[in-house]
Amino acid sequence: MTGTRPATARIDTSRPHPARVYDWFLGGKDNYPVDEELGRQIMGVDGTAQHIARTNRWFMQRATRWLAGEAGVRQYLDIGTGIPTEPNLHQIAQGIAPECRVVYTDNDPIVLKHAEALLHSTPEGVTDYVQADVREPGQILEQAREKLDFGRPIALSLVALTHFLGDEDDPYGLLTRLVGELPSGSYLVLSQLTADFDPAAVGRGVEMYRAGGVTLAPRSHAEVARFFEGLEPVEPGLVQLTDWHPELAEGETTDEHAVISLYGAVARKP
Repeated sequence: MTGTRPATARIDTSRPHPARVYDWFLGGKDNYPVDEELGRQIMGVDGTAQHIARTNRWFMQRATRWLAGEAGVRQYLDIGTGIPTEPNLHQIAQGIAPECRVVYTDNDPIVLKHAEALLHSTPEGVTDYVQADVREPGQILEQAREKLDFGRPIALSLVALTHFLGDEDDPYGLLTRLVGELPSGSYLVLSQLTADFDPAAVGRGVEMYRAGGVTLAPRSHAEVARFFEGLEPVEPGLVQLTDWHPELAEGETTDEHAVISLYGAVARKP
């Protein structure tokens, strides 16, 4: 069972978009010159940026394997989906449990163009796509309820998204609203940029994104931990991405020169 939502905005090719820059880092072709330009600028000052982007993607894959396998979660709400890059979240979850139901959300109209690739669900499961912004939690929740049963546990995924929210966007309030609607036994999956390990390199990245008109807000360990307040962390807690259940890795590589300036965690709602 599949579905799509109509686009609500035109694709803006005059300024970079995080989803398309990320696509360029991952070797995709669904980006524009303005996105490639920013990506190349970042690579010019940090040659490991591409590997770090892939490391973030691998964290999502390991977390999904754990949730679908160890935790037995069968419903997923992924906000800030990005342009499809296989394996996608639903492919991992439905590969473990074909009955899994997945709703993807992103605010870039280009993702809608590729939603068909995201919507190849198993016959037993469901995938759907909602075009909306994380700053519109009410809209996301309303449309997600059409496919997900909010009486059963849901894994809410915000991977590499919150650092594109400035303090003026009230990211903690947005998370409180989203998590507050989830039933007991649900999970939050989140990764976030930090300047704790390499402040100079991260600072240069912030300036480059700002020059492109994009907010990038690194946060400390304590600030990232605030997103998980009231939740029960899954071991090993909030750590650098490579330290989160490395035994679940499939096809990952390492770069000894890369400083992984991202924290990640999975936590359960009691």
